[in-house]
Amino acid sequence: MDAASPSSKQIDPWRIAVVGFDHMHAGDQISVIKDHPRAMLVGAWDSNPDRMQQVCAELEVPPHLQYGDLDALIAETAPQIAVVCSTTADHRRYVDYFVERGIHVLLEKPLASTVNDARAIVGAAASAPGVLVGVNWPLAWYPVHRTARRLISEGVIGSVLEVHYYDGNRGPLFHTHGKHEVDDAEVAKAKASTWWYSAAEGGGSLRDYLGYGATLATWFRDGELPTDVTARTHISPGDEVDEQSVVIASYRSGLSTFQTRWGTFTDPWTHQPYPRCGFVIVGSAGTIASFDYAEAVQVQDNAHPEGQAIPVDELAPGDTGGVPNLIHALDHGLPLEGPVSLEVSMAGHLIVEAAAQSAADQTPVRLDTL
Repeated sequence: MDAASPSSKQIDPWRIAVVGFDHMHAGDQISVIKDHPRAMLVGAWDSNPDRMQQVCAELEVPPHLQYGDLDALIAETAPQIAVVCSTTADHRRYVDYFVERGIHVLLEKPLASTVNDARAIVGAAASAPGVLVGVNWPLAWYPVHRTARRLISEGVIGSVLEVHYYDGNRGPLFHTHGKHEVDDAEVAKAKASTWWYSAAEGGGSLRDYLGYGATLATWFRDGELPTDVTARTHISPGDEVDEQSVVIASYRSGLSTFQTRWGTFTDPWTHQPYPRCGFVIVGSAGTIASFDYAEAVQVQDNAHPEGQAIPVDELAPGDTGGVPNLIHALDHGLPLEGPVSLEVSMAGHLIVEAAAQSAADQTPVRLDTL
């Protein structure tokens, strides 16, 4: 199949491969693909076959779709889309690999682990017109945050002046795909060997969760970036990476804050911890509170200074996840837009890179120096 062909000619389901099981979202993506009427899982590959086989067994993916050789998967199944759930540090080489073969790519967030890799990914995508490359930010598909974005676009709170973000969970090792819980003993056992706690492989709460806040905040602000960023992180004794970060971003309209945390009292998908996970957006004519998993957006404006709850929107099928969104774009010949696009993800990544550098150097970092 020619990836640059007009996508409206695509009649059969899109042939999709899941590559890499370093991220627990690989299992979530397989579930989405299996349930989508326009998608077909044609293969899965991981450098660690035991890890892949365990997830595939739980999701009833037959053995003949599980590959130990990525080149063989590509040659035998001819996927049109690759969903990449590898370590963040490996994103660049997988984008290069798939783009060269005319295969569309959906990266499980974040975009990259360095600014050079991020720019290389953007460059690779630009070199292959007709091949779509995007980043799946699960938070971007929550109805509450998409409803918040709609209300901002409609001018309900005026111009966005501040975005305040707090998010995280008990830690990345406390759950697997489908948010299945892992006990404390297994977490302690896995911590020494997992990439999540490896600085070289893009681990840490800042790189895990700041990208969400920075990318969605950039989306809320129509692409506006801060001039500079100041960050502090907390790294526990014996760890390479942080489990907590606090970031201050300076915009023309004032200061915004982003906080990430591995170690919340509860996971937000079971019980919202305090501080609540999500966003508070301050505008020139009102405020919005958009908390993860909430069924309503809380809005203050001049007509309702006491606040009102606005039920979340029912999302269009193409706005419910990264795979549905990419398929919708391909089916209709559309570009990727919003947080999934490389444009917005790259903007958010600059904030992440500035924050990481600021935390390391203990000094503010201007984005125009990156």
